[in-house]
Amino acid sequence: MPVSRRVQRVKPSPTLAVTARAARLRAEGKDVIGLGAGEPDFDTPAHIAQAGIEAIQKGFTRYTHVEGIDELKDAIIAKFQRDNGLTYERSQVMVSSGAKQTIYNLCMAVLDPGDEAVIPAPYWVSYPDMVLLADGHPVMPLAGFAQGYKITPRQLAAAITAKTRLVLLNSPCNPTGAAYSRAELKALGEVLLEHPRIVIGTDDMYEKIYWEPEPFTSLVSAVPELYSRTVTINGVSKAYAMTGWRIGYCGGPKEIIAAMSTIQGQSTSNPSSISQKAAVAALNGDQSCVARMNEAFKERRDFVVRALNSMPGVSCLPGAGTFYAFAEVSRAMAALGCRDDNEFAELLLNDAGVAVVPGSGFGAPGHMRLSFACSMKTLEKALDRIARILVARVVAETA
Repeated sequence: MPVSRRVQRVKPSPTLAVTARAARLRAEGKDVIGLGAGEPDFDTPAHIAQAGIEAIQKGFTRYTHVEGIDELKDAIIAKFQRDNGLTYERSQVMVSSGAKQTIYNLCMAVLDPGDEAVIPAPYWVSYPDMVLLADGHPVMPLAGFAQGYKITPRQLAAAITAKTRLVLLNSPCNPTGAAYSRAELKALGEVLLEHPRIVIGTDDMYEKIYWEPEPFTSLVSAVPELYSRTVTINGVSKAYAMTGWRIGYCGGPKEIIAAMSTIQGQSTSNPSSISQKAAVAALNGDQSCVARMNEAFKERRDFVVRALNSMPGVSCLPGAGTFYAFAEVSRAMAALGCRDDNEFAELLLNDAGVAVVPGSGFGAPGHMRLSFACSMKTLEKALDRIARILVARVVAETA
């Protein structure tokens, strides 16, 4: 049966595809370690889970306002003020079924056919396809290894045209872990101030999984003049180990939030009532659980980056945040005769039993992304398998 041209423009998420394939191979009895999914291995903290249980027990199981309950909106407003110095009213805040839906709503609300959206690469895999589904055109300037995977003001200025309507920034970045400093955001902001028609979406999902000495800074915190046209996006999935609860949120201009609410009202309506109550507990409650998980993620990052950099033909920068390592593997690929990073990832899956995501899915060919959101024991086993393959074959090929 024919399907729309719109859906033919996009492709399935490579991260979800890798995760599904690893699960399928394990179900067939194969010994496969999956490092594809960006999902913390920790349980949702007990006090958050209890809030969800109590919501069920008290019968809080009906529809809510499309854009979220006031109690959660107030918790989000308090969070933005406390952590980012940003002031919003309830009419400027929206809750969705995950930050992915928030970003999709934004694309649908502001893009018309032919509008361009600037998406610095490497990027989260879903950004360009969301733009395509909104009939927009993604423009993806590449920030490579040599510049720490962070776009420069000159690159941003060169990417902007008369058709540019949206700019999406992600810091700390999935897949690279790179995070922009306050000074770097100010420099990018200076470019954006020259283009008043452009709406900015900042994906701050990994704000709490961050280890740099300088405090995390969101774009509008660094450039307050952009407040009136920036949608600041966040969620509870990663920091609070709540991926399955599906709660994302944002703060931004009333007009854009209202448009996004209309989109959501005609698609999914409100996010889960039970999950909203749990998110209130997450944002308002004791934050020590976040610090404990963050400490574990940093220990894993340090181990993974050291292990990768000890492998022949592999280079990996230590990310400032997230739970991903983004390794440059072009030399290893060449030594093994791999045509591209997809073939390299296939080799690791078949010969090492380790599933990783090829960098081309993130707009950065010649790389691979590994998630370290799993146990240290699992990481040690996986990295040892990869090292054995590369040491045995890359060294042999280059000898």
